[in-house]
Amino acid sequence: MTVQPSGPDSPVPGPDSIVPDLIAPRLTRRMACWVYEGMLLFAVVFVAGWLFSTLGQMRDAMDSRRALLQAFLFVVFGIYFAWFWAKGQTLAMKTWNIRVVDRAGRPISQRRGLWRYVCSWLWFLPPLALLAPWKLTGSETVVILLGWVAAWALLSRLHPLGQFWHDELAGTRLVHSTPLSR
Repeated sequence: MTVQPSGPDSPVPGPDSIVPDLIAPRLTRRMACWVYEGMLLFAVVFVAGWLFSTLGQMRDAMDSRRALLQAFLFVVFGIYFAWFWAKGQTLAMKTWNIRVVDRAGRPISQRRGLWRYVCSWLWFLPPLALLAPWKLTGSETVVILLGWVAAWALLSRLHPLGQFWHDELAGTRLVHSTPLSR
């Protein structure tokens, strides 16, 4: 990523301008990062779910407050991602040398990170909304969800810079990151 010159005479990129070297990492690397992120989120779900169920004294998984637990996890994930993305990377992104920046290549704010989190639900909401009226088996649901995830990932090939479309909506970019010194 090139550094933009600073000073009173230097051009400041506008919100809609795109720095040319903000090309996305290869799709396979981004998807590997995505899968690794999902594995790391298991720990977040475990700790947050344990905390919620302990404090709420939930006795079983079919408790009437299950929807409240899901809302709580949605908020916890939002805080997790907004906080890490404002710092540039989640742990999975550090592992795969990927960084999230705005359209001009600058770090994103927590507000933009939160908006990116909301937009990233496009990975799951369309198929879940379509599946809601039908009583499908677990395996049928998984096949439809994975099919949508694959289609959504492949749609990034149509983006001029190879970015995911939720990044376009959020005004963010995934870029290569230099590895930290060991």
